[in-house]
Amino acid sequence: MRHFGHISPTVRKDLFHQEPAEFTSASPARILAAALGATLYSPATRPQLAADVRKQAGRGVVSMVLCLEDSISDGDVTGAEDNLVRQFAELDADTAELPLLFIRVRTPEQIPDLVHRLGGSARRLAGFVLPKFTESRGTAFLDAVAQAEAAGGHDRLYAMPVLETPELLHLETRVEALAGISRTVNAYRERVLALRLGVTDFCSAYGLRRTPDMTAYDVQIVAGVIADVVNVLSRADGTGFTVTGPVWEYFRSQQRLFKPQLRRSPFLEEGVEELRTALIEHDLDGLLREIELDRANGLLGKTCIHPAHVTPVHALSVVSHEEFSDAQDILRPERGGGGVMRSVYTNKMNEVKPHRAWAERTMLRAEVFGVAKEEVGFVDLLTAGLQV
Repeated sequence: MRHFGHISPTVRKDLFHQEPAEFTSASPARILAAALGATLYSPATRPQLAADVRKQAGRGVVSMVLCLEDSISDGDVTGAEDNLVRQFAELDADTAELPLLFIRVRTPEQIPDLVHRLGGSARRLAGFVLPKFTESRGTAFLDAVAQAEAAGGHDRLYAMPVLETPELLHLETRVEALAGISRTVNAYRERVLALRLGVTDFCSAYGLRRTPDMTAYDVQIVAGVIADVVNVLSRADGTGFTVTGPVWEYFRSQQRLFKPQLRRSPFLEEGVEELRTALIEHDLDGLLREIELDRANGLLGKTCIHPAHVTPVHALSVVSHEEFSDAQDILRPERGGGGVMRSVYTNKMNEVKPHRAWAERTMLRAEVFGVAKEEVGFVDLLTAGLQV
């Protein structure tokens, strides 16, 4: 797999100063965690789920969650499990490259049972998403993943806990809830690929719902939780985990409805304005602002519930040539002693010691999402990603 691998090598060469690197499910966890990108959720009840997975892989999706939890009704769980077993068997017979596939379960007991029922096709499974994760619930979930891995003979089954409970949201219980989650995920550090945020559940606890004009960071209760999660669980001192961005729940149409604007002249100024208008009209302007705020607040990747959100997430994850130049300069061996210097673009100060952790994270993102050429911007990347 590779980001933007669904577009032609010729187009990639025109877009990238450094192309995204290839990776597989066997790549180091730090690479996979950074490479998750837009993780597309799909209800496990979909009758053509295997075909959906193949289709989204062809559109650039590299990680998917097949959901047995909140996206389906309680009465559909048994049928959804049966459907997963059938669909994985179909996928296992396919030689096509597939995204990293995770199953979102409801209970720990589902995990070994599903792996047993999947049989050999479980080799297509990257791991499990663990809902409503707390210290008291988390150990049972993570033990179940470990047991399923051992029983199925897998090299590795990863876990992605979802942080979404009222204990984490409420101020009087948040500190202890975060401390407990930290203890649990650290005890299973090699198993936990990334932590996901359940912002919809946070809003639900107060009867809130953000509008298409608002990001999660405009809802102060939610913004406070995100900040505290990053503070405790995503530090840049080697103890932190990747925390992914919250879901953007609005959509109006498929990508094809704003492709006419892209076809006219996307590399010209008028094309930029047409694309911006199309994005606003289709409720994606808020998504773009939220993606930028995710990264500014220490989050990487994003939960997505609509295919139209995937390409914008990936396009905004590509490292700009300016960012790359700054990171390279900061990390030069001769800068090891610290100091301050003017950036290559002569528009900012780069201070070696304070900016080092940022530079290291930027270089990891550059490895998996690539580095744009100096003249290439978000519109060019978005256009290339959609016109496939």
